[in-house]
Amino acid sequence: MANKPTALKTLADLKQVQHTLAETRAREAAAAAARAAAEQKRLAERDLFSRAIGATQPLRRPAAVPLSPEPPAPIPVQHQLDEQRVLRESLSDEFDVTTLLDVDDAMSFRRPGISTEITRKLRAGEWSIQRQLDLHGMRSDEARDALGNFIRTAHKHGMRCVRVVHGKGLGSPGKQPVLKTKTQRWLIQKNEVLAFVQAKPAEGGAGALVVLLAPVGR
Repeated sequence: MANKPTALKTLADLKQVQHTLAETRAREAAAAAARAAAEQKRLAERDLFSRAIGATQPLRRPAAVPLSPEPPAPIPVQHQLDEQRVLRESLSDEFDVTTLLDVDDAMSFRRPGISTEITRKLRAGEWSIQRQLDLHGMRSDEARDALGNFIRTAHKHGMRCVRVVHGKGLGSPGKQPVLKTKTQRWLIQKNEVLAFVQAKPAEGGAGALVVLLAPVGR
């Protein structure tokens, strides 16, 4: 009879241990179930788009050839040089203008078919001067090229009346108006020039010419 209480206490302890183990297993099973459910949900969300649209096939990429960028347009250097050479050759320093100039109270030039009324109006300032070129300080070849380019560009843009300042030649050796004479020769050789007159005193006088250009297309 002395050992009976000890046996009862041991049995109670055993049951408590069994109960504790059962609770632990239940918690572990619940945690495992929760993890499985979370993984299943993650997989379902990942495949949601695929299930929604069904089976797919990759798009075929069309054949393409890589194109090189278009090279910049070449600079027409040779063409520019040819134009300059033709310009120099077309304006002769030896051209005789003495029979073409009207030497009255003020020197003037007019092509055949251009009336003296035109040169009178030029001299009177009835044509508005639209552009001016100053040849002061240029060498002969520089002045020739500059004048040719100036007349060609002004005519191309539809200008009718321009002024060319060549100076009076007072600073030249022997005080001879070399550039003045050459400018007259060059202008007469330009087909765009219809007439020119000596500028009025207030606009350059003997050191400048007022030039009338032909209309565009003529």
